[in-house]
Amino acid sequence: MTYALFLAAALSEIAGCFAVWAWWRLQAPVWVLLPGLAALSLFAWFLAQTPVDAAGRAYAAYGGVYIATSLGWLWVVEGRVPDRWDLLGALICLCGAGIILFAPRTS
Repeated sequence: MTYALFLAAALSEIAGCFAVWAWWRLQAPVWVLLPGLAALSLFAWFLAQTPVDAAGRAYAAYGGVYIATSLGWLWVVEGRVPDRWDLLGALICLCGAGIILFAPRTS
């Protein structure tokens, strides 16, 4: 469930940021910022729903999922295939996120 929430948060954040990118860099119409703002609001809501004991830990673990999801966006939305170094970097980040999320902790 945690990874699903992180994935939903990542897709929302990327969509929201891409709306600004499209408006600023690709000359998309200004109205694309409205769904972008909605997507960024969803991002914050999804991230707040994760069952992680501290916000900083949630954000740190989310970072790995965000990186991997960004490469998926690169491929699916932007039509650019990630190279082996992109994939290796994402794998390392996901491993780090897993360690942060699932390491045994003392109270």
